[in-house]
Amino acid sequence: MTEEIAGKQECPRCKGAGFVHPRFPSGKVDFTRVIPCECTEEELAEERLARLQRYSNLGPLTRLTFDNLNPRGRTGDPASEERFAEACEGAKAFAQDPQGWQVLCGVSGCGKTHLAAAIANHCIQNGRPVFFIVVSDLLDHLRSTFSPASDISYDELFDQVRNVPLLILDGLGTQSSTPWAQEKLYQIINHRYNARLPTVITTNTPLEKLDERLLTRLIDDNLSKVYLLAQKEPAEEFGDLGLELLSKMNFENFDKRRLNLPVEKQRILEDAFKLARRFAQAPEGWLVFLGPNGCGKTHLAAAIANYRRREGKPSFFVVVPDFLDHLRSTFSPESKVTYDELFEKVKKAPLLILDDFGEQSGTPWAQEKLYQVINYRYNARLPTVITSCFALEEIETRISSRMADPQISVVFNIDLPDYRSDLAPRERTMPQRGRRPRIS
Repeated sequence: MTEEIAGKQECPRCKGAGFVHPRFPSGKVDFTRVIPCECTEEELAEERLARLQRYSNLGPLTRLTFDNLNPRGRTGDPASEERFAEACEGAKAFAQDPQGWQVLCGVSGCGKTHLAAAIANHCIQNGRPVFFIVVSDLLDHLRSTFSPASDISYDELFDQVRNVPLLILDGLGTQSSTPWAQEKLYQIINHRYNARLPTVITTNTPLEKLDERLLTRLIDDNLSKVYLLAQKEPAEEFGDLGLELLSKMNFENFDKRRLNLPVEKQRILEDAFKLARRFAQAPEGWLVFLGPNGCGKTHLAAAIANYRRREGKPSFFVVVPDFLDHLRSTFSPESKVTYDELFEKVKKAPLLILDDFGEQSGTPWAQEKLYQVINYRYNARLPTVITSCFALEEIETRISSRMADPQISVVFNIDLPDYRSDLAPRERTMPQRGRRPRIS
């Protein structure tokens, strides 16, 4: 309670002195001690909060809290919403008791920075010091300390970032990748890793593209919890079923009982369907679909990719001629992706689907690139789906021999007419290679 005295708000207990004598439990005044008055306590609390906020470097991000955060994110994608909800709960628990590391990954705009700022603001309200900084800004500040006009020394700033009780690094991976920048970041992250200092890191760069020295520390299960909030939409990235037609091909809309097909042909279609669905549920080894254009092999291959996508599992779908065109385009100065980056992504994909194999140019360069992909995945035993309208005998021997190896691969001939033809189909059968597997 305060009262108006000479135009000023003054506490009736301390009369503006700021301190009062406490009372014994009996109610008598203890004149041997003084304690801050309630008004002074409030002022001190406000000063501490303002000081922590200034120290935090949050600036306008003080507005980002858990209270104004959508707990399921804003992507609208059910799988991404589930992942965001999990990350949100993890962030709240971390803010209550900062221990270990939190690594928030995802595309720009998915809510990483809001989560990180909410952690910082919650900690500040609880009296915990936090330092929040964008990685590129940090490196700029470090560079600026070498200027004679700098009001802080390099060692002072560097030590503050390395040893702050809770550090939040926003936007790791977007900074300049000079050797100096890489070394400074490594020194900071490595120091906090060894000291087990609470740290929050956000990045929109895929973890596997980060410096390996940083990556090993960020994904250490004994210290760090990694959350993947949202990935790129399929249409944004080559190889992820960006074409509308392919994205709509699934097992539910696959016509496995086509009209005007003899019973034995219907059985082929049903067996191919069962084989593809079983592979989608548990990808292992290779699945090779052969058959003429329009027999349904691309639909089944795309259905496998779409099934895995709905399950939140990675797959990489590429039309072989398009892949070779993209690979050639990486040699252009305007290319946004390097040759090695694209080639390694296709070669090492957890599940690779190669559609229209054999339709590519027969140049030695194209043959060599495809052989390198096939041979690597064969030796590594990586799950692979291949479709082709060519018979194995028509494919280069060093590739077809790997595709036909019964220890890793199932080859299935879908020798059916083109379902897209409105006319009475003229059957085009594929040369047989061994016995077609019977699917139960």
